[in-house]
Amino acid sequence: MKLNGKFDVGGIIAKEDERYKVFDNSSLNNLVLSSTSLNPGHSTSGHKHAGQEEIYLFVRGSGDMTLIYPDNREDSFSVTEGDIVLIEDDVHHRVFNNSSEELYFVCVFDGKRSH
Repeated sequence: MKLNGKFDVGGIIAKEDERYKVFDNSSLNNLVLSSTSLNPGHSTSGHKHAGQEEIYLFVRGSGDMTLIYPDNREDSFSVTEGDIVLIEDDVHHRVFNNSSEELYFVCVFDGKRSH
């Protein structure tokens, strides 16, 4: 969706602190569309969900992402505008903005926010 020429998922503020601002649009019955504006030099808290998958779409900026699987295997990689990351359930994930500009990404997950 676009609002005033900018990519915007709408919704309400779900989290906000010096690291980021997170908006959740929960107007659908089974999916939540969430957006995160991650400030330079910060990272998300990192979390995992038993029984919940997620899709991350990186819209603006660049950074790094780390996935830690249930068998403790770790996968770290760079992310940038246009990248899509599919996150299986019970996989710990964290996004790092190690750039000097805001990193903006959108997340889709099923159910309600549990983190």
